[in-house]
Amino acid sequence: MNFAFTEDQLMVQEAAREFAEKEIAPTAVERDIQCSFPYEIIKKMGELGFMGMMVSPDYGGAGYDTVSYVLAMMEISKVDASCGVIMSVNNSLVCWGLEQYASEHIKQKYLLPLAQGTKLGAFALSEPEAGSDATNQRTYAEKDGDHYVLNGIKNWITNGISADYFLVVAQTDKEKAHKGITTFLVEKGTPGFEHGKKEDKLGIHSSDTCSLTFSNCRVPVENIIWEEGKGFNFAMNTLNGGRIGIASQALGIALASLEASVKYAKQRKSFGTEIANHQAIQFKLADMSVRFEAAKALTLQAAALKDAHKSYVKESAMAKLYASKAAVENALEAVQIHGGYGYVREYLVERYLRDAKITEIYEGTSEIQKMVIARSLLQ
Repeated sequence: MNFAFTEDQLMVQEAAREFAEKEIAPTAVERDIQCSFPYEIIKKMGELGFMGMMVSPDYGGAGYDTVSYVLAMMEISKVDASCGVIMSVNNSLVCWGLEQYASEHIKQKYLLPLAQGTKLGAFALSEPEAGSDATNQRTYAEKDGDHYVLNGIKNWITNGISADYFLVVAQTDKEKAHKGITTFLVEKGTPGFEHGKKEDKLGIHSSDTCSLTFSNCRVPVENIIWEEGKGFNFAMNTLNGGRIGIASQALGIALASLEASVKYAKQRKSFGTEIANHQAIQFKLADMSVRFEAAKALTLQAAALKDAHKSYVKESAMAKLYASKAAVENALEAVQIHGGYGYVREYLVERYLRDAKITEIYEGTSEIQKMVIARSLLQ
């Protein structure tokens, strides 16, 4: 597969790199410590087109391809994985699904501001008893005239506090199991809809995560996405693309860990020479580089297939599985190479390690990715 990037793709990558270094990096440590959401940064990202990258200009998007999205996500996440996941959810899980499956009314009313970055989206699938088992939806929506009445709880919702619009997956016909699941667009502030407290997490501190509760929350029938009973299909199709976004986030962390380790190895001395001259360190750096490049190739392959309108289910699962593993292993090695300095905030790599772990969990655990890959092979 040809990975020679076009001039436009390289331009997008450079724009993302420059923005990340100038606008995101200066406050990344402070925001991580204070667990503060990057409102102004996300606003600027929207103005640059990073919040609706793959959406058609007809609906307020930038109209870029998935490969460009991967490159931009990697550069943003290399500096701050929190900004990366906020960007990923809005692009992959919200905007993409709305453009593909929503009515023209919803596209005009909701997709347009989401793609322009003036509004923020969230994707609500997980529940206390429906994590990896997404078919086990307990949130229930009962039709009442020209509305549906939602009751239930959603867990682990990225952007859950700061989002304006939520894609909520709920059971509408219990007798039909996964074929009786429907997706709704729910606006923040709708009576009966509230968010819980911000979760105190291991990493990605600058991204808010919380539970959502629905108590007799009335949603107009016209806010159904796709059609009734297609909610599970909608969620699975959307997650296939979302995995490319999380793989790209993981790539950024893996690359940041590698670059920080190379820089430190050239500066730190032991036994009379820079530690970069020690074979043990060289082997670690070599392994880190191989992991990053292999993960990058898998992610770009999935993105290229998506752009070519070919099946990418197995490839996106492979990309997320391997890239998330590369992020965790590279971050671990970065801490080891830095020694005691790797354990303190000043040298950043401890944050890379804390941020990396979640990439193996959200939008489908590594175990779920292996199931997806195996099923594709056995079909």
